[in-house]
Amino acid sequence: MQRIGVLLSGCGVYDGAEIHEAVFTLLSIDKASAEAVMLAPNELQMHTIDHVSGNEVADENRNILKESARIARGNIQDVKEATADTLDALILPGGFGAAKNLCTFATEGVNCSINPDVQRLLLEMIDSRKPIGVACIAPAVLARALKDRGIAVKLTIGKDPGTAQALEAMGAKHIECEVDDVIVDREHRVVSTPAYMMATRISQVETGLDKLVKEVIALIG
Repeated sequence: MQRIGVLLSGCGVYDGAEIHEAVFTLLSIDKASAEAVMLAPNELQMHTIDHVSGNEVADENRNILKESARIARGNIQDVKEATADTLDALILPGGFGAAKNLCTFATEGVNCSINPDVQRLLLEMIDSRKPIGVACIAPAVLARALKDRGIAVKLTIGKDPGTAQALEAMGAKHIECEVDDVIVDREHRVVSTPAYMMATRISQVETGLDKLVKEVIALIG
């Protein structure tokens, strides 16, 4: 059975992983008769957001791994323990947590830093030529991981020009994409989809994520 890592960044669109994107990813992996291996950093997230008001919750620190375990139903491991040798592919759903907790793109843009274990795993996957899928804002995480490698991976976040320019400033090649479609970089074995960077309907997200998972699995050598 193919083992596909799903790297989460918390639980909730504003400060963690986007739950719809994460669940659709898991559903598509299961429908493909593959195994999802849930991963997250065992560290404190950047901050906590009240998802009703949109305001930051003062003096409340949450752990990325523990929050991600809510989506994983407890079956999750520290990304520090994961290696490319144990995975056939890796997928990163979006949500602000990807840009806040996996890297600092949300606050520092093209000058962002990245969680070292996340970067290590992404580079291991690239070096092993194992497929990577990135949804929504997660392409920024991959672009940052590859920034110093000079790898012009083809990615999409949809059609937002500002974010697209930031990805290209980090060395990626942005390609515009419709909300429910994917961009496949066959040379580097990377698949991306806009998801909630563009979506106005949940069905659009499901269509794009299902295509992404199918393309990722098709790229497994």
